[in-house]
Amino acid sequence: MIVCHCQNITDRDINNAIDWMRASDARTVITAGKVYRALGKAADCGGCMPLFLSTMRGNGNFSVPMLTTTLRQAKPNKETGS
Repeated sequence: MIVCHCQNITDRDINNAIDWMRASDARTVITAGKVYRALGKAADCGGCMPLFLSTMRGNGNFSVPMLTTTLRQAKPNKETGS
């Protein structure tokens, strides 16, 4: 299915780009901009963005890497107590 008519991007293109990025680096945070760049394209009018993002979210490899879910929380400031 065509997701972006301006750039001729299909749902298959988006899913292949996400799968490729995840296979290349399991810790990468995948964004729409990175998907466009991986496809050698750029957003044009933005009308496709809701469908583009929905397609990305539907990919099983799109999830946030575990590395970012275990980041250390900020320590309270000793001087201000916050």
